[in-house]
Amino acid sequence: MGKSRRNRAKGGQRSNPISKPVKPPSDPELAALREKSILPVVRDLQSTDPKARSAAAAAIANIIQDTRCRKLLLREQIVHILLNETLTDASLESRAAGWEILRILTAEEEPDFCVHLYRIDVLTAAQHACAKVTEALTSSGSAFTKRNKAEQGFIWSIAESLTSILAAIAEAQDQALGAVVENEHIVRLLFALVSTDLTTADVLNSALSCMITLTEDNQLFSETILADDNTKCYKHLVSFRGSDGYKAVLSCAILHNIFSVMQWNDQNPGKDNACDAVLVPTLSQVLEHTELSNGATNGHSPSNPTAALQLALEVLASIGTTLQETLEKGSRPKAQARAGANDKDVTMDADDEQISDDDEDDKLEDEDDEMDEGELEADMDMVTGADDDTNELSGIDDLPTLRELVQRAIPQVIQISRISNVNDETSTLIRVHALTTLNNIAWTVSCIDFTERSNAAILRAWKPVARTIWKDAVSPILASDTSDVDLATIVTSLAWAVARTLHGESFLNGDEQKKFISLYHASRNLAADQEDPFQSLGVKCIGVLGQLAFDPAPTELNREIGVFLVTVVAGLPQTPAADAVEALNQLFDVYGDETKSYDREVFWKDNFLQHIQDTIPKVKAMVKTIDKRKSTELRTRAEEASLNLTRFVQYKQKHKP
Repeated sequence: MGKSRRNRAKGGQRSNPISKPVKPPSDPELAALREKSILPVVRDLQSTDPKARSAAAAAIANIIQDTRCRKLLLREQIVHILLNETLTDASLESRAAGWEILRILTAEEEPDFCVHLYRIDVLTAAQHACAKVTEALTSSGSAFTKRNKAEQGFIWSIAESLTSILAAIAEAQDQALGAVVENEHIVRLLFALVSTDLTTADVLNSALSCMITLTEDNQLFSETILADDNTKCYKHLVSFRGSDGYKAVLSCAILHNIFSVMQWNDQNPGKDNACDAVLVPTLSQVLEHTELSNGATNGHSPSNPTAALQLALEVLASIGTTLQETLEKGSRPKAQARAGANDKDVTMDADDEQISDDDEDDKLEDEDDEMDEGELEADMDMVTGADDDTNELSGIDDLPTLRELVQRAIPQVIQISRISNVNDETSTLIRVHALTTLNNIAWTVSCIDFTERSNAAILRAWKPVARTIWKDAVSPILASDTSDVDLATIVTSLAWAVARTLHGESFLNGDEQKKFISLYHASRNLAADQEDPFQSLGVKCIGVLGQLAFDPAPTELNREIGVFLVTVVAGLPQTPAADAVEALNQLFDVYGDETKSYDREVFWKDNFLQHIQDTIPKVKAMVKTIDKRKSTELRTRAEEASLNLTRFVQYKQKHKP
């Protein structure tokens, strides 16, 4: 017979977490702080005197940003008191202070706290508060404006706290996000705040910021905005785009999310020809006219230049990435054989044969020994990235989003990337965001197949911009010998993307290849990125160096880089597997064309073939050390590189000059 559940006798009632006394902290200093500052306001918060409750709520809102006070208040079950007493208080002032306390808690605590709030049903309290605020704002006549200034202030405070809390909860958990966007009262409040002229700037910015979170990859909420005929929320968002400053950037972020989820793009524009191209001019203008200062404020303030710049750059970076997805799904040619940091390598096996386990290595080697010259030629076409795709677009004007990015955004982003008139922390933050934006756009362009003549106009428009990016964004950071790993990683990724599009150009400023070689050796002392080893600084250094070795690289430059690449592979097993794979792929690309001058002058005169051939056993051994269950992509790409290495050696042996 099963045991009776213990809580059945309680009739399913949840026990009161504050019914048991809270154990004082063992630290004497914290215990004293608790007695002096925490317990008195907690008692007053539960007082029968309305004025005492309001004063206590305001006092807690002032001290809760202090880490020690916040932790002590949480120990005293402050959240339970807020939800069950303060947020239902008859006093508007108390309720405003209660929501402000919760806002600070969600901002200061980890995301798990927001999940906890959702699980204890904070949305029910939020729904009730949203309905009350919406009613106050939309009541007939001028009821809201007839309220005294204090009451209006409390209502705006509640609205700002609610939008901030809802955004944090939605961001913390997908289930919570679904519950928020499906709640009619919450949605009505957001739409009311966007559509009424009464909304203060700070509250509007907070509401718009909340809507950014709710629209990201969320078709339901995006469709709700588009279908809103009552407040015409979408129309207001479009009108905000025409303003300036932070509000314009916030609206652009929401619209970008809507365009993305609705798949409105250059090839499939939406309502009133809407696509990301209409957002870029606004974002670029904000970059041009926003000046940072050491006195930048925080939060949703309309006078916060750091927040405006950061968000504008984030939206532009996202537009750059989304554009690549648009090109890949649309009529543009597919990405080239390898797209470095933003793309996955494709198999180079012409027969689409996959290596499934270690026992097949010898079998594949035997098959390679029997290949004739024609098959080797076909394999080398695959290794060097030949592509027979065609496309029908005539130039950059057929890609308005790319045109706007190239002509308007990039010049401003480059200027931002050189910012140096503010404190180091702010400067570094903005520079990283600027370089990330350039990186995303540059990788999108680098994945266009420029072997197609119909893309020549795009390449002509891009090359001057690419050279400027190298000169004004890449070179200065390389010259500074930065010790910031994040900054070095993003600028190296950017350099890789730019170099991929500047084949045939002389664009190096001095001996910058030596900087990347030194940076690679320095990266070996850093902890590897276990999540994606192909995103490491070392792999990016190898990628950009390989691109710098292409024609018209001088013979000595090609030799220096070629020796480096061969040495990286020969360094197995000490060389990280991802580094070795990328070095092999770059060797295949650089020396796969025997018509290049450096094929004879470097590859053959320096006996590269023998050195590369000697690495075959090491590469095969490397493949076997990679657990395909834990590192599936790494194992797959290592197998491809090993197979291509054998074929590359055979091909070069049959084409010796």
